[in-house]
Amino acid sequence: MHSSKDPLHGITLEALLTVLVDKYGWAELAKRININCFKSDPSIKSSLKFLRRTPWARKEVEALYIDSLSEQAASEEAPPADSPWVNWRAKAKE
Repeated sequence: MHSSKDPLHGITLEALLTVLVDKYGWAELAKRININCFKSDPSIKSSLKFLRRTPWARKEVEALYIDSLSEQAASEEAPPADSPWVNWRAKAKE
């Protein structure tokens, strides 16, 4: 089976938006992406309706999601080799 390199492959817009709201909250989303559906009485339903009709806004939301994935991956990096926890993390993954 061929796996896609697209980080958005298999992710619905609703799931993507839910992750962003859980991570940042509506107020922070409105600061990061200046769209009214995040500012005025925000909800998943109203935001999905707007994002499905507005390609530029959807692209910005998708870009923020991809950035949040890279931030998460960076925070989960292995400890430095001289760390006393390096072997513990390796054993915990087995």
